[in-house]
Amino acid sequence: MSVYNFCAGPAMLPPEVMKKAQSEFLDWQNLGVSVMEVSHRAEPFLTMAQQCEARLRRLMNISDDFAVLFMHGGGRGQFAAVPMNLHLDDAPAVYVNTGIWSDGAATEARKYTDVVELNVRDDRDGQFGVTPVAQWPLPEKASYIHYCPNETIDGVELFDVPRHPSAPIVADMSSMILSREINVDDFDVIYAGAQKNIGPSGLAIVIVRKTLLERQGLPRPGILDYAVEAKQGSMYNTPPTFAWYLADEVFKYLEEHGGVPAMQRHNKNKAAILYDYIDSSSFYNNKVDKACRSLMNVPFWLNDERHNERFLALSKQAGLLALEGHRFVGGMRASIYNAMPVAGIEALVTFMDEFAKEHG
Repeated sequence: MSVYNFCAGPAMLPPEVMKKAQSEFLDWQNLGVSVMEVSHRAEPFLTMAQQCEARLRRLMNISDDFAVLFMHGGGRGQFAAVPMNLHLDDAPAVYVNTGIWSDGAATEARKYTDVVELNVRDDRDGQFGVTPVAQWPLPEKASYIHYCPNETIDGVELFDVPRHPSAPIVADMSSMILSREINVDDFDVIYAGAQKNIGPSGLAIVIVRKTLLERQGLPRPGILDYAVEAKQGSMYNTPPTFAWYLADEVFKYLEEHGGVPAMQRHNKNKAAILYDYIDSSSFYNNKVDKACRSLMNVPFWLNDERHNERFLALSKQAGLLALEGHRFVGGMRASIYNAMPVAGIEALVTFMDEFAKEHG
């Protein structure tokens, strides 16, 4: 029986990457030791780190105007790092609330800087929705504009990018980075926890416009200081070396499989199969407005939720793991990041259909 992991994060990694990591676990690059045992300042690791950054730059078409940092603390670490690095004394930070994760980022930022929060959720008629980006009432003066393009819990994704005449645009791309093509130049800071489309948890990728490294910001730990990390090559502190190595292997895998354009086609196809089935069903429903449905996280609900526990128990027996929805919204959720194959979606739809016929 094939097993498919629909966990929202830490998420599944490409099996080819996992098998290679397994084969190299005790003997990396014929050194006779694991990558976890090699000095991060030794030539083999430094070369890998440089190649890893170069691969990411190619995959996302990142120009020399940006520094690429490999940092500790995942996405929540960046919830604190962003306000500490980008604070201005005379302008508030603007946080656009599109769901639970953007709300969490705003809550953390309030510990360090003045925050103006804009709630652009447009939930009505039992659906989750978001006001179109062009209609957001962004204030004239802001130290930066922060938003989350993909809300994993709510299953909401934004495909347009906000614009502002002076304030930097900051995006938490933890759950959609490398899933579809974006123009990096539309942003000033992009950050992403690794545990969705990059590698294991604990690592955060930060792509920051170099001009912002000159901001004084607030006093902050060196480990969260973008300028310090850029100067030190992301090695101010011993980095999460195994996570960095696995990120490099994932980037290799993506390049070998057509890069981000191929992932975008792959992800649109997967999402369409699942959404089309849910929309055609009288047993299941999806509460997200079609204009902002996520390609990565598909929540769905059984119309009769008395069947929830049995659905989860039988789906697990069928090798379909981690389908329980987040406790804040209930229902079910299928997270279908880059590594999820079409076969996994087909297996899920087959199970859902059989379950509906048996219990409908």
